[in-house]
Amino acid sequence: MTTLTTCTMPSPVGPLVLFADETGLRAVLWPGEGIDAFRLDGAQTEEADPVLVETRRQLDEYFAGSRQTFDLPLAPKGTAFQQSAWQVLREIPFGDTISYGEQARRLGDPNKARAVGAANGRNPIPIIVPCHRVVGASG
Repeated sequence: MTTLTTCTMPSPVGPLVLFADETGLRAVLWPGEGIDAFRLDGAQTEEADPVLVETRRQLDEYFAGSRQTFDLPLAPKGTAFQQSAWQVLREIPFGDTISYGEQARRLGDPNKARAVGAANGRNPIPIIVPCHRVVGASG
């Protein structure tokens, strides 16, 4: 059985609620956002969970401007297509953006820009898996 842990951390974008299990970071959410949708109910508060401790440290460095990439074990739950879309997000360099169409092209089908947008909207690990680096075709 999976043990799900959680903690809340302050950040410049408001409080963030972090979730992890034995395999890695499952989600970074704002309070009240999507806990049911991401199947995160029943998490036990555990400030000392090693994944959550490291996530807080790396997010603090990111917000302080001293970190541009993350090195965390990630365990988001999603469909095979969502997992593929989120992998492309992880490959977008800090400071760069791409369009939804370009992300779909990188997944092998430039006609799936809307599906890519939907997958990005279900990304449970924003900031760390940078969906904010994907923009519409017009910029």
